[in-house]
Amino acid sequence: MKKALLAAAALAALAAAGSASATDLAGGTLSYNIGVTSDYVFRGDAQTSTKSSMPAIQGGLDYTKGLFYAGAWASNVDWDYSKGTKNLEVDVYGGVRPTYKDFSFDFGLVTYNYGTKELDFSEIKAAVSHPFYKGTIGAAFYDNITWRESGYYEVNASYPLTSKLSISGAVGESALLGSKYTTENLGLTYAFSPIVSLDVRASDTNVPESSMYAPYNRPYKPQLAVTLKAAF
Repeated sequence: MKKALLAAAALAALAAAGSASATDLAGGTLSYNIGVTSDYVFRGDAQTSTKSSMPAIQGGLDYTKGLFYAGAWASNVDWDYSKGTKNLEVDVYGGVRPTYKDFSFDFGLVTYNYGTKELDFSEIKAAVSHPFYKGTIGAAFYDNITWRESGYYEVNASYPLTSKLSISGAVGESALLGSKYTTENLGLTYAFSPIVSLDVRASDTNVPESSMYAPYNRPYKPQLAVTLKAAF
């Protein structure tokens, strides 16, 4: 009931988001985002549908000034193995986004916080994107500096189908303490306005559904997530 009320509140906030806008602050820009999703999927792994069918409520705050950026983002999680945690993920990040000709880069540090030292970790990020016809292609690499033999890399692409509808996807490999698996996702995003959008995304991994993935001791399944988001 509590999560359902939070979801309703998030949807109400999204409905009112049309009147909101980014704010100038100390020579930079402060922006916000809020969303609700049927399932929070991270690198092919469901974060919220393992024990219930309740949605994930998510939101973030970002500050940019020139090349530099910093921000925080949070979501509820619902893990079978999350005993002792607060069932909340809070990410804090920062970095620089330089450009060179038609290339856009992103170099930064991301910390993932779950309220327990056993699960908290940090990653160094390096990403690049380039225009491709009307869309973009890119790649991203995350090096886990907390756990050995852990990290993630992917190639990704997006393409506008109409002025409001776009398609995007990614293929990547995730490693955790030496165990590796590949993951892919493909989705459609519809922009109701410059602020509010709806994303429908399918994702999967090469981990057999009947097997138990060693670091998490639970199976992976194909996922379909529907996400309503406002960014302002």
